[in-house]
Amino acid sequence: MSHEEQARALFMEGCNCAQAAFCAFCDVTGMENGMAMRLSSSFGGGMGRLREVCGALSGIFMAAGILYGYDDLTDKSLKTAHYERIQELAARFREENGSILCREILGLAEEHSQPEPEDRTPDYYARRPCPEVVARAARIFEAYMREHPIPER
Repeated sequence: MSHEEQARALFMEGCNCAQAAFCAFCDVTGMENGMAMRLSSSFGGGMGRLREVCGALSGIFMAAGILYGYDDLTDKSLKTAHYERIQELAARFREENGSILCREILGLAEEHSQPEPEDRTPDYYARRPCPEVVARAARIFEAYMREHPIPER
């Protein structure tokens, strides 16, 4: 199963958008699935249903951090290169989804939602773009990894 298919399937199983996108890459990041689920759980619904940055995008940002991120705090060029990477991923995501903001992708007028998530029913899945958004996010990051080999650590 591709990362794109895995992300879509995870969302359809009940993961939030960030969990679906991030956990689809556990095979590459090496993170144990339970830990990945917990780490990414706060970013669903545009960060805790605040409808800010799309959780699917946050999910691939987290994967990018594990695979390409920096830990040498004295080398400013590493930080710059990583932020360039994140901006590139965001631009690709915006191009495919029209925005990086959850509320804009969903066409919502309000800035945030109540914290209680909606029940995952057939109607919920039928009226939301989220299964395709998480799949696109995973496809974007998979393409990025092909174009930019993961550095040795």
